[in-house]
Order: sequence, then structure tokens, then C-alpha cells
Amino acid sequence: MPIDSTPLIKVFQLEREKGYTDSAVFGGLDKFIARWAAKAEGAITDRRLLSRFRQLHLDRPGYALLTREQRRQWLDDVISFVSEVEKAADKRGKATPPPMPGKPPPRPAKRAAQAYQSLDSSITAIKGVSSSLATSFGKLGVTTIRDLLYLFPNRHLDYSQRKTISQLVEGNEETIIANIWQVRQVMPGGRRSTEAIVGDETGNVRVVWFNNPYLVKQLATNNQVVISGRVSIFKGHPVFQSPEWELLEDRELVHTGRLVPVYPLTRGLKPRQVRKLMKEVVDRWAPQREDFLPPELAGRRNLLKLPQAITQAHFPENEAAKSRARVRLAFDELFLLQLGVLGQKRQWQESQPGSPLEIDRSFLQTWIKTLPFSLTGAQKRVIDEIMADLSKPKPMSRLLQGEVGSGKTVVALAVLLMAAANGYQGAFMAPTEILAEQHFSNICQLLSQAGHQEAKEDYLHRYSGLLDRPITIALLIGDIKGSRKQELQQQITTGDIDIIIGTHALIQKEVSFHRLGVAVIDEQHRFGVAQRQALRQKGFSPHILVMTATPIPRTLALTLYGDLDLSTIDELPPGRQEIKTRWLKPTQRESAYNFLQRQVAAKRQAFIICPLIEESDAVQARAAVAEFEHLSQQIFPQLKLGLLHGRMSAAEKDEVMGRFRSTKLDILVSTPVVEVGIDIPNATVMLIESADRFGLSQLHQFRGRVGRGQEQSYCLLLAENPSQIGRERLDIIERVQDGFELADEDLKMRGPGEFFGTRQSGLPDLRMARMSDVALLEMARGEAERLFAHDPDLKNPEHQLLVKEMSRVWPREGSEWS
Repeated sequence: MPIDSTPLIKVFQLEREKGYTDSAVFGGLDKFIARWAAKAEGAITDRRLLSRFRQLHLDRPGYALLTREQRRQWLDDVISFVSEVEKAADKRGKATPPPMPGKPPPRPAKRAAQAYQSLDSSITAIKGVSSSLATSFGKLGVTTIRDLLYLFPNRHLDYSQRKTISQLVEGNEETIIANIWQVRQVMPGGRRSTEAIVGDETGNVRVVWFNNPYLVKQLATNNQVVISGRVSIFKGHPVFQSPEWELLEDRELVHTGRLVPVYPLTRGLKPRQVRKLMKEVVDRWAPQREDFLPPELAGRRNLLKLPQAITQAHFPENEAAKSRARVRLAFDELFLLQLGVLGQKRQWQESQPGSPLEIDRSFLQTWIKTLPFSLTGAQKRVIDEIMADLSKPKPMSRLLQGEVGSGKTVVALAVLLMAAANGYQGAFMAPTEILAEQHFSNICQLLSQAGHQEAKEDYLHRYSGLLDRPITIALLIGDIKGSRKQELQQQITTGDIDIIIGTHALIQKEVSFHRLGVAVIDEQHRFGVAQRQALRQKGFSPHILVMTATPIPRTLALTLYGDLDLSTIDELPPGRQEIKTRWLKPTQRESAYNFLQRQVAAKRQAFIICPLIEESDAVQARAAVAEFEHLSQQIFPQLKLGLLHGRMSAAEKDEVMGRFRSTKLDILVSTPVVEVGIDIPNATVMLIESADRFGLSQLHQFRGRVGRGQEQSYCLLLAENPSQIGRERLDIIERVQDGFELADEDLKMRGPGEFFGTRQSGLPDLRMARMSDVALLEMARGEAERLFAHDPDLKNPEHQLLVKEMSRVWPREGSEWS
């Protein structure tokens, strides 16, 4: 009978309309397509079409694991195939004949060997990888064969040094090759387990695998076995407990007798299973990985070939080979990153002329004199650097970093006022509504001291006396009600508002600027590259100033933010005190609570940060509510406590912050949303629960919420049972006050990917690069600059594989890398 393609085509059309989101049928397309394929396969008699049917893997499509572009391509291929089948049926003019009477229908052929696989094929194309196993790998970000190749081990166990049984040392990780003399099932502690007695020319040793009775069938007497694991002593004799093992056969060892990889795991993945699969994948696919580095560069820098580097990173011959592999792969990451950020900078600055501003120094000095404080030398230097950029015909791209409280907001206001003085609009984008409202409040306060407030409406103020016309400043956040928000958006479009402060609301399509000249983005690592680009596209090449209170070592800043020039406020205003920081043991919790009560009795205020919970905002919010109820009812019943968490509306957050700021609350219990920017001069105590779960830079940000007034301030760190790394982190934050030194330590401990959350930032993942790779960072930047100098558009034939890799790592919308 002919295949019925109508329901399939209808579903595919709906899926296309929905943007390839795997939502055209309930439960996803995989089951629907597999059911259709099971019916269709028997109806296809043409050998060529049957071969094509199997190449498309319609019986096990793995559609859910594909990227959106891969889904589009695959659906197009299937529709093309169905069209071919229908044409073939039309030519025959009749349906496939039924089977002969008394003869059973032909059984569907077994799945043909996987043809036309590529590195971008789903991992379900690999023999033995089921959909459930693929789902487990998906949790590690692995969906394709390429992803598997780049799923590098966390570490290697050194089982390469073989010992005899007589040389075994208690507590050491040892490897032996021995004969199996006896294998039996045992029941230690009621647990079904396997016990073996193995021996070599120097003696015998007992081996036990707990909770694993199945090995009895796999370990046959008189076979030779390789055992690798930690040696312990039981009743005076050495014993291996649940070690790695492999039968000694005529093949390369995977689990023992070598540097053995230890891979990241998640629910559904077992170490031995993953290691075996990775060995097969690396052997089969690493040689097919194209080496995209220009041969001249790789030779000049003495770098391994890419297939060899991938192989040695997974299953190294020795430590030296492992080290060389890491250098090559780390260089690749940093080199591609540098090409991307430098390419963005070139495209941004050279393809789009900027709008040079006329710098009115007298206006700037007059305004600075109205400030209620003196600028530090660092603030003055940074303002000069930025003003020099603003006067140039190419758009500014600058990163301004400075400690909490170093005065970045004043610098930002100078930039926004200079734009207004030139008839341009200025946008100031903050990562949270709380911070946007605080910037709006602080900037309005500074402007009211410099001029006269002419108007004060909801979310809009107007000041005269600064320029020859009034300056209008507005706040635009998601929580503003519909009609008022539309009014503000309209005034932005007509140019009636000079300075707009907001959140992500500023990059929504409803917001259209009249003449955007400057965009300031606060707390850069909260925003992705795409969001930064979206704000740029709101104006004709506006000048961009990115600000962060997370200190970044200069080399790293130039690497991760290679598209930005760097300014640093490395000087705090006079009078800022050291915040006394103490890591308290669990037994000191009560004394910490007593200390908070004494501070409140002295008319001070305190923050309490709830533990970090990874699952979701909703879970985090529920935990914060429970903690708040416990503290307010059991610990501080006589004090006034407030609660702040990410699931509250902007109005609710504003109301709580208003009460805390006006001292109507004694203690603010908060989730990590309080990390950025909140300014309460009367707060003197920051108590952080489960402090070992936070990174050093984040702890430093929390600490920066106090110490903003004249009184001595304190940061108390509570941790119930910290890990070794957690203890190291708490020791450092207790000892070190300087943010730049802390950033160095944090990056050494966590690496750049975790420090910046590169997946969220739009930067490629850094898996192999480390912060100790300063020389490698500089080499990669130098090579990227050299490449662009010799071949600015990457047109040379020897650079085409590199262009292809760039397009994969740094996808560009609407344009190519060459």
C-alpha cells in the first residue's frame, strides 16, 4: 500500500510555523515520526529509497536533541524524501503489491550501518546510545558527536605505574597485573558482592567489589586481569575494595594500567560506561576533526595537530603528552575568542561611523563643582579618557571597572550629560529593577543639587539651570503600568526625554530612540553580547560604556572583553573603612545573632543573605520565605524584618527597600538579588548564610553593601560543612579586602567560564584555558592581531577552515566572517 504522508506533512508545516520548537504535537515529534516510520517502512520497495529512508533515521530521529537550524534542515530533507517516494509511486501507477498468499510479509530490514554521519550528528547515531542515555548527556550540554569529543575529563587517575603484589603500599593508588585464581559471590554485611583471589609471581591479594554480584560471570579463573585502585589493609593483609578492572586482552587498556580519565557525570551516567563510550568515540572521530589552525601558525608555535591533541587530552600516553594537548586546546579556545571579540570591534568601529561629541570642558567643570564631594584622581583620569573617546568619529567601546563605592555612577552621569549637551539622548541600562530605580534616585539627587527641579511626574523629572534648556530624565522598567509606559515610550521616540534609565525594557522593540548618542550598561557580566548589541542597534552607532564592579585582572579583561578598551577606577573615596570580615563556625551562630541584635540596638541595620539554591527562582523564593519566617518568629521576634527575593514585583521590592532605607526595618533578609548596587549607608552588618556556596567575587559584592556610612562595618560568614575549596575561599575573603586580588584568586579557583558564566554572556565556552595561562592569553591575542593585520577579511585560502570554525563558534546574524 502507498505511504500516507498527509499527517506527517501537516505536522511538519505546523512545526515550521512554530519556529522549530518541537511543539507541533503533544510530547514532541520524535514519537510521532517513529510511529509514522514504522508504518511507512514496509511500504517502500525501491532499494534506493529504502536506503535513503534509513539514512534519515526516521525510526529513531532524535529531533529533540537537534539545534533549531539542524531541525529545519532535517525536516526539509524528510519532506524532499517523501516527495520522491510519492513520485516513484505515481510512476508505477499502482500500490505496492501485497505479499503472495501463504507467504509471510517481509520483515523490516535491520537498521543499516550509519551512513553520512558527521561530527554534528546527534549522539543517538552512535551505536549503543539510547534516547535515555542521550537525555543524560544532554544535561551536560552534550547533544552531538562534536560535543562528546569536547567533553574533556575533569582529571586523570595515574594507574600507569605497574607494581607487583609484594610492592603494594597501603593508601596508595596502585596497578597490578595478576592471574585470577578464584571468583565467588559473597555477602558482606548482607550485600551481594563479588570476591576474587588474584596473584602474580610475588604473592596473592584479595579483591572485593561491593554490591556487584554480576562480576562473577565476567571474571573467569586462569584469565589475566589488570586491577587499579586504592590499597587498604584488612586483618593484616592488603585488599582492593571496588577497584577498576580489565581483562588483559590484545587491545589497549581503557580503565586501568594507564592515565585513566575521570569524566563529569550526571544521573543516568556511570563512570565505566562513559569511559568505554568515550574511547570508542575518540578513536573513531578524533581523526576526522579538521585542523582549522593555519599550518604556518601551528608550526611556528610548535602546537600539536588537533586530532592528536583531542586524543591525548582524553587518553594520554603520559603526563607530557597530556600537557601538550591541553596547551593546544587552550590556545584554540583563546585564539577563537580573540578573533571573535577583535572582529566584533573592527566591524563595530570601522563599518559604522560614530557621532563625535563636542566636549564642553567649562560645562563639565561647572557641573563637577556642584557635586557634594570631590572627585578622586582616578575618577578625573577616567572621565578624561572617556571624553577623549567621545570626541572621536568612531564609536566608543569602553569597559569601566571599579570597586564597589569607587564612584562609577558619577562618571556615567558625566557621559550622559555630555550627550545631552550635544543634543543626543543617553541610555543607562541596569541588570535589575532595584538597581535601575536606585540609579534614577541617585542621579536625580545629584541633578537637583546642580540645577532647579522644574517637574516631577511618575518616573519622570525635569531640571533647569544646567544647560540652556531643561534636561528631562525618565525611568523605564517592566513594572510600569501600560498607559504610563506608552507615554514614556512616546516621549523617548519624539526626543522629549534626554536621559533614560532602565532595565531590559530599554531593548524591547516597543522602545525607539529619537537620537541615541550614548549607552551606559551597568554590571556587564549580567548582560549577554546579544543584549549589548540590541542596545547598540537602538541608535546610529552610539558610544558604549560598560561598567562593572567585579574587578577583573587586566590581562583577562583584555581577553574576555577584547572588543572594549579598558578604564579602571583604582582609588576609593577618602574615609572608606576596612570591613571587618569573620568566618564563623556553626557553634558561633548564636553569638552572630546576638551581635546583630547589639548593632540594631545601636540604631544600625543589617542584611542577612539566604543560601544560594541552584534549582530555580521559585525554589529560591520559597526557601527565602521559610528563612524569613524562621528568623522573624524564632530568632528576632522583637525586631522588624523585611524580605527581598527575585519573584517579587518591582513595586513590592521598591516598597521593602523604601522601608529599609528609611530605617523602618532593622534587618533585610534577601536572596542573592541584593548582590548588586544597593546603597544603605546605615547598614553595618552583612551576615551570609552558607557562604561557602558563593564565589569570592560574589562574596566581595555582598560585603560591599555595608561600610557605606561613617560607622565600622562587619561581614559575618556562616558555613555548616564547607568543602576543602569552600574553606580555602572563606580563608581568602576573611584575609583579603582588595577586590582585584580577590578576582585573581577567584579566577584561579573557578576558571573564566564559571566566573563569568560564559554560556550566558554569549562568549564561547572556555574548557581548557586557565587563569595561569597568561602567556598563552597574550600569545593568542598577538596571533589574532597578526592574522587580521595580514588578512583583514580572512579571504586567503589557508584561512578558510578557520573561517568555517569561526562561523560555528561565533555565529553572526546576517553576515559571514569572510
